[in-house]
Amino acid sequence: MVPPLPAVIASERLRLPLWTAEDVADIRAGRRRPGWHPDFPRRDDADAATLWVESDTWGPRSIVRGTTVLGSIGFFGPPDGDPLEAQVGYGLVPEARGWGFATEALRAVLTATDGVGVAVRAAVAPDNRASIRVLAKAGFTGLRGSDEDGNLVMARPLP
Repeated sequence: MVPPLPAVIASERLRLPLWTAEDVADIRAGRRRPGWHPDFPRRDDADAATLWVESDTWGPRSIVRGTTVLGSIGFFGPPDGDPLEAQVGYGLVPEARGWGFATEALRAVLTATDGVGVAVRAAVAPDNRASIRVLAKAGFTGLRGSDEDGNLVMARPLP
């Protein structure tokens, strides 16, 4: 059985609520919502909307500071394998980068996954130094080579 995650994960400055059916419908249709940063959703957010499944606590979440959605974070489906492991993805609008929000959001999600005994991996373009730094700050130490798209696959074992 796959353990659930909380519907809303929080950190000091951020809230990470699961996307609702309404959020996903608006992202897919290209509609704007109050509280969304002018540059949200990004192309990656629209791609994440294709992974959304009703009631799946391992799905996409908004990264919210105050009342503004700055990006998204979530998993590419529920964890699998033995031991259980899930792949995470995240991204922010350009204006929100460089403030530590990605690291803070990722650490908050990892606290939740640690609590249910799930290890996490991520795939990152080898030239995306900012994202590699975020992963390193969050404890991703294992390098598993590359995936079929040439991305580095990094892993964070359970503490």
